[in-house]
Amino acid sequence: MRYLTRVLFIAFIFIPLAQVVSADSPSPIILHKWGVMGVDEGNFSHPGSVAADSMGNVYVADTDNNRIQKFDTKGKFITKWGSYGIGDGQFSRPNGIAVDSKGNVYVVETYNYRIQKFTSNGAFVTKWGSLGHGDGELNQPVGIDVDSKGNIYVADTQNNRIQKFDTKGKFITKWGSNGAGDGQFLYPTGIAVDSKGNVYVADYHNRIQKFTSNGAFVTRWGSTGDGHGEYNQPFGIAVGSKGNIYVADTFNYRIQKFDKKGKHITCWGSHGPGDGQFVTPNDVAVDSKGNIYVADTYNYRIQKFVRP
Repeated sequence: MRYLTRVLFIAFIFIPLAQVVSADSPSPIILHKWGVMGVDEGNFSHPGSVAADSMGNVYVADTDNNRIQKFDTKGKFITKWGSYGIGDGQFSRPNGIAVDSKGNVYVVETYNYRIQKFTSNGAFVTKWGSLGHGDGELNQPVGIDVDSKGNIYVADTQNNRIQKFDTKGKFITKWGSNGAGDGQFLYPTGIAVDSKGNVYVADYHNRIQKFTSNGAFVTRWGSTGDGHGEYNQPFGIAVGSKGNIYVADTFNYRIQKFDKKGKHITCWGSHGPGDGQFVTPNDVAVDSKGNIYVADTYNYRIQKFVRP
């Protein structure tokens, strides 16, 4: 998800300060970091989501600046697009971003209730979605990802469901409802798809659920807390090339890594502004080389890591 205070329907949830969490294996190496609060190129206002393409370029949903910024793998600014509004190429709090195998960029807008598709350099291609609860309609959507076939999966957050579309925005299927059971959700936020089409969803029940590409429930893991495999409002989720799952455990101020069955592998991070520390990390992405990018939302920056 991405930037918490923008999502008014969860304002009632009590969020305790998490304990400082140390890595349980050698700390990841921080390769680069970039960004400070501001409106200039390379600066951010609450960056809510991050994605990487096959060339190693990094795309950031600069949420409160209502724009997308593109960088090279070292954080050098390349281009940007977007402004506040409802027109094509404009945004109202872009909260999620994903890139397909052809370099097309998909942006989910929480308060325009839609998805926009762009080329890798920001040329508008198409859009779909409107406010509602019917097929193809959205209510404060937050997360988005694309599978290897170009299908798009959207965390339709306030509707407590997942919707699947083809690359042109045609509705394919949906699943989910409000609740705590298997296949149900409480404000699903983060969503990621692995190379086999399995779909992973983070929600406010402090858990991860795994589904097939058509929404059949497979397994789940997680509970509330700050131990291994426990969460405090996980917002973002990503899958690496080896099938490992990375979770932005937002209010535990850390990243957790799991295997595809949900077995905990490692974690790192604590609350603060230092290297490897976070203040509400809202999203995580993994590139083809295994580098890990974190949208460190309230530190107004992106951090890039590699595991030792």
